[in-house]
Amino acid sequence: MRAQGHAEATGKAKITPAYNLPCKYVLHTVGPIVQGRLTQEHERLLASCYTSCLELAPEIAVETVREFLKKETSVKRVIFNVFKDSDWEIYERLLG
Repeated sequence: MRAQGHAEATGKAKITPAYNLPCKYVLHTVGPIVQGRLTQEHERLLASCYTSCLELAPEIAVETVREFLKKETSVKRVIFNVFKDSDWEIYERLLG
């Protein structure tokens, strides 16, 4: 956070390169800090952490498939199968 000059918002996710980890990307999120009694706001913020990460995950999937299809391959078409309308909306926005 020091290098970027600002703190991250609680409940929002960010994607970064994985650098030396055995993967391409890492999803980061800041959870709520609970001191004292757990409140509905704490629960809402924690749920937002998960939702934000899951929304970024389709971005990784779409970008990975796009990069793969740029290579010479016999795969000509990839179909993303989703279960919820909200998931479909995310993929529709990403694939636009």
